[in-house]
Amino acid sequence: MPRLMIFEPTYRRLQADIDAAAAGVELLLMAPDGGLSLNGAPVSVDEAQPTAAWFSQDLFASPGARNFWIASLKSEGLKWAQSSAAGYDHPVFADLVRKGAKLTTSHGQAVGMAEYVIAGVLDHFQRGPARRTSQAEAAWTRHAFREVNGTTWLIIGYGAIGQGAARTAKALGATIIGVRRDQSAHESADRIAPLEAIHGLLPEADVVVLSVPLSAETRHLVNAEFLAAMKPGSVLVNVGRGGLVDEPALLAALDEGKPEHAVLDVFETEPLPADSPFWNHPRVALTPHAAGISNGATARNEALFIENLRRFAAGEPLLNEARPEDVLAGRES
Repeated sequence: MPRLMIFEPTYRRLQADIDAAAAGVELLLMAPDGGLSLNGAPVSVDEAQPTAAWFSQDLFASPGARNFWIASLKSEGLKWAQSSAAGYDHPVFADLVRKGAKLTTSHGQAVGMAEYVIAGVLDHFQRGPARRTSQAEAAWTRHAFREVNGTTWLIIGYGAIGQGAARTAKALGATIIGVRRDQSAHESADRIAPLEAIHGLLPEADVVVLSVPLSAETRHLVNAEFLAAMKPGSVLVNVGRGGLVDEPALLAALDEGKPEHAVLDVFETEPLPADSPFWNHPRVALTPHAAGISNGATARNEALFIENLRRFAAGEPLLNEARPEDVLAGRES
């Protein structure tokens, strides 16, 4: 049976499901203060030695998270780590994979993040800020707006998030170009293209969505050359990682009006410093890495964890396993 390390409040919420998925599993509980107990008895981070670990969403915000990471890294037999995040750019994940553990990620946030993308583009197209200003000023001003119908969306990173945004945009009449490694056709895309083709596609894209993982290949993908190739009047949306964008280059491009607008949920430095020019830029709508905190995300993440726990205990293939070469790309010592 696996020795599962899990944040105690998460376990209390999922106890029945865990028992049903892997009866007899050894429970290594991490208290909010970082204390560890194995089947009720206190243990040190050196003694913990989990074979499986669930990096749940509520763990990340806990003071005990550091001990959780340390116990995972010190384990000589860790075989599987389930993350509640979609990305795998945190260096600890590379360390775990390098030790031989399988890393599975989650797309529970994808539904909310796809809706965030649509909402951000629609708010700009529909001139939401101008409408709200008119209402606040009690001004009977009619604002002409832009339709999604007839626009072209270039979605870089065509996984669960990109496909979710594509389905809604396509239903509103947009043409969808999905960018991903797998070049097979997809029902929600009009075209699928490789990453190396994006510079030729940018001039026709009214909306460019970044939903690709951060890696050595994609770091500062959006640079001065990328931005210069964008279509006048276009919108850039980043729900991937801040490192995808060369931020000084983006600020310079926004000042020149191309792209016309940016919807940004992620930044290279988080929290975003109070003196960052992004806060008050007239062409920017930003949020504090919050696109994925919708009301349904936790339940979907936990359902995936429970299914993967069942599979792990039964020796079956895991869902959403990250490719080791992707996790390790650019991080080999």
